[in-house]
Amino acid sequence: MAMTTYELAQVNIGRRKYALDAPEMKDFTDNLSPVNAVAEGFDGFVWRFRDETADNATEQRIFGDDQLLVNMSVWRDTAALTAFMYQGTHRELLSRRFEFFERVQEAMAALWWVPSGHRPTIADAEHRLTLLRTHGPTPDAFTLRTSFPPPTA
Repeated sequence: MAMTTYELAQVNIGRRKYALDAPEMKDFTDNLSPVNAVAEGFDGFVWRFRDETADNATEQRIFGDDQLLVNMSVWRDTAALTAFMYQGTHRELLSRRFEFFERVQEAMAALWWVPSGHRPTIADAEHRLTLLRTHGPTPDAFTLRTSFPPPTA
């Protein structure tokens, strides 16, 4: 029997402070496509969630909340995701996130392992964020700070 290989799924959400077309969001929205293009060319990138009608998933809703933006992707492993997150324009925007998004206490990002080839859905993301918020980091939903290895066969 062949051993299943796994990839790292990630979701991060943000409660935006302003409408997407507001001047206060311009630096964020102007950089979405360029940052996504860098991600797609990055070593270890596998897949990212998109709208059917647009390059970015800004019209998608999570937890039924019109103010929440969702970003979801799949990576080879935590090292690849971490390397992407902390470089270039993504790093700059991450450092400026509170200009665009509200500060919240609950977990707004979750990681989990998926069988290679699986593409997570909004429902999957809601489930993993809820698990992390309810139980803290576990092998089913975790963070970069407290991560878990992929399952073994």
